[in-house]
Amino acid sequence: MSSVKKITAGAIISLFIIAAASSLGSSGISPADTILIILHKIFRLPLAPSIDPKNVSIVWLLRLPRVLLAFFAGGCLAVSGAVCQSILRNPLASPYILGVSSGASLGAGIIIISGITLPVIGGFTLPLTGFVFGLATVFLVTAFSSRIDRSMSNNTIILCGMVLSLFLSAILTTISAVFSDDLRRIALWQMGSFVMRGWTYVYLLLPFFAAGCVGVFLYTREMDILSFGDDHAKSSGVETGTLRIKLLALCAILTGAAVALCGVIGFVDLIAPHAARRISGSQHRYLIPMSFILGGSLMVLTDLIARTVISPSELPVGAITALIGAPFFAWVYFKRRRTS
Repeated sequence: MSSVKKITAGAIISLFIIAAASSLGSSGISPADTILIILHKIFRLPLAPSIDPKNVSIVWLLRLPRVLLAFFAGGCLAVSGAVCQSILRNPLASPYILGVSSGASLGAGIIIISGITLPVIGGFTLPLTGFVFGLATVFLVTAFSSRIDRSMSNNTIILCGMVLSLFLSAILTTISAVFSDDLRRIALWQMGSFVMRGWTYVYLLLPFFAAGCVGVFLYTREMDILSFGDDHAKSSGVETGTLRIKLLALCAILTGAAVALCGVIGFVDLIAPHAARRISGSQHRYLIPMSFILGGSLMVLTDLIARTVISPSELPVGAITALIGAPFFAWVYFKRRRTS
């Protein structure tokens, strides 16, 4: 099967996953009714008399926006992970290791504590702040890396990112301890959740998702060349340093907005790109869309587990992804060592 057909099949399966996740919950609604409700809201098709109006509100106002937010957030994180692994040629690289998520977390934490809402942009204050702090982290990492190593080797960038990530996390922890009244809110947000996330959050994430993914897709050819090494890329006319900075900035757009709106949810950016490479290959024009589909689907399934396993209570989504991702991280690491 060709990569295009695999991506098409993955997209169709993801639609079924979205429909199923929108149906399941404390109030059982059949997938057929869910699909009819969605078609009614989008295309104004008539509803069957047997469908309870309460179920229409549950699907359209509560479940569907939550599921779509999880899908787009997971897709953003997965695309960021695929880009980081490709440009650094390290299967364990991710926006979290490079400090992007820690910077976005610090920015979002400051907004949550202060309650600041910038004029004009209003609701965009939170994701925009996450993006700005994430982008600032990227520039700090690249600045430190260039000071330490003029060639900006992959290992230097990863090491600087990890150090800065720990430093920013310590700042956020200190701020949380000082403003103890907001400690619970920040702690819940850091664990990652899609609880009470309506259509507003979906609308806030979409512009960042569109800008980041379109930007990444424009550089798929350059990332293919970069995967053969810096020397080969430079001989082909690719400015490796500039390309890395641009792609890391795009990762900051995707990761910063997702983290600011949904909290810290790890390992999706590590798992999805690995699975995508096995399915569609390493060509980035196929890898990027497949990573998005798999990352979004994984996040939707994880959120479904989080809200149904101990219903009516909910588990943090970040805890579920960590339980899945930590063993996967260890498997990738030891497999890599055996291969080396």
